[in-house]
This record gives sequence, structure tokens and C-alpha cells, in this order.
Amino acid sequence: MKFSVLVAMLAEDLEEKAISSAKAAGATGVTILNGRGIGAAEKKTFFGLTYEGSQSVLIFVLEKKLSLRVMKRIVTDLELKSHSRGICFTLPLEHIAGIEHRQIEQFERLLKDEL
Repeated sequence: MKFSVLVAMLAEDLEEKAISSAKAAGATGVTILNGRGIGAAEKKTFFGLTYEGSQSVLIFVLEKKLSLRVMKRIVTDLELKSHSRGICFTLPLEHIAGIEHRQIEQFERLLKDEL
């Protein structure tokens, strides 16, 4: 079985919606990190202070085919293509350790249901 890492970097207020979308598409777990980013657009200032909204970085380890389905669901539900509200991408995993056998079985069941 091949695995991928799905990374979603989003505005913090979209975190819960992204997690719900990912779970609905078959994701079982997520690691959540706090982040800040610098985009191409000018930052808003207020009395000389620059506002930088906080971001969430969501990291999912998923079976390769499932990662694409989860990514599509997040992109669609959060309208990432039409609004500059975040970015989502996958990376291949070559080696992995520590994933529970129970989670691998769940990935296998999801894939068998698709076939």
C-alpha cells in the first residue's frame, strides 16, 4: 500500500470545516499546526500595526488514492479555487513507521468499497 501526505494551509477559521470535509471523504486523523504566512497581497494596517491572520496547517497521512479524494473534497467544500483562502497539496511518502494496523485496515475497506 502506498501513502501520501496531504497538507492543507488555511485561514484558522476554516480549520473545522476542512477537518469535517476530510473526515467525510475518508480521512481518519490529522495533525494540526499553527502558522503565519506572507502572501502576494498587501497586508492590512491599523494605526501602523500590520494584521496577519493566523493560519492552520493540517497534515494528513493517507493512502495514495484516498489522499486525492480528500484533497478534492477540501478544495470543493472550502472553495479554494475561487477564493484565495488557502492551499492544499500532496507529497508522496517513501517510508513510514508508526501507523496503526487498524488505520491501514480502514484504508483498505474504503478502497474495496470504491471498487
